[in-house]
Amino acid sequence: MNDALVRRTLGDSADPLVVDLGYGNRPHTTFELADRLLSVRRDRRVVGLEIDPERVVEGGNGVSFARGGFELSGLRPVFVRAFNVLRQYPEESVGPAWALMQSGLAPGGLILEGTCDELGRRCAWVLLDAIRPLSLTLAWDPFDVETPSDIAERLPKALIHRNVPGEPIHALLAAVDRAWAIAAPHGSFGPRVRWRASLQLLRAQGVPVQPQRRRIRDNVLTVPWDLVAPAQSPR
Repeated sequence: MNDALVRRTLGDSADPLVVDLGYGNRPHTTFELADRLLSVRRDRRVVGLEIDPERVVEGGNGVSFARGGFELSGLRPVFVRAFNVLRQYPEESVGPAWALMQSGLAPGGLILEGTCDELGRRCAWVLLDAIRPLSLTLAWDPFDVETPSDIAERLPKALIHRNVPGEPIHALLAAVDRAWAIAAPHGSFGPRVRWRASLQLLRAQGVPVQPQRRRIRDNVLTVPWDLVAPAQSPR
């Protein structure tokens, strides 16, 4: 977990219970999440939840599985990951689903809700606390996209139908593509260097881009939710 707020929340929690909601046909992503969280809390507990009882499997090594949905099976986690869950729901279901998950959080808890492709090369997610959405993050393999707006196909359900002229998310992606084009001379040093130059241009233009904690493999853009919230927000 590279988000500083997520790491701090898990690190400070008296009970580092994490829920991986909707892990799908195979639970390997839940085990991968549990392994990654060991660097934050050795005593983390991870529960994978699936609405389909036939997908509930045996756990181990601090990981368990149970039946559950947005109500979080009555658990009180400090962190919830819900990836590729809401994409199969209509847009009007986003707000109620967020609210239901938020109501089940432990004090100070966070939710990471978003989508990614099958190989994890293109991802987008919203980070929420118990009250409101906080930020939008777009992350992609530097060698998998031609322009940053290619990530639009993986926008969270709250935004994917809003990528049209006049909507804030469309304006942001257009600005990012312009910065990417201007930074083209840096491309000879690779797409990661070009992306860092693009981020500098965006900051110079006043786009409130969240600084990265350290250099990472993927190209990442994080902005406040208020910058991209739809005119009629799910909240």
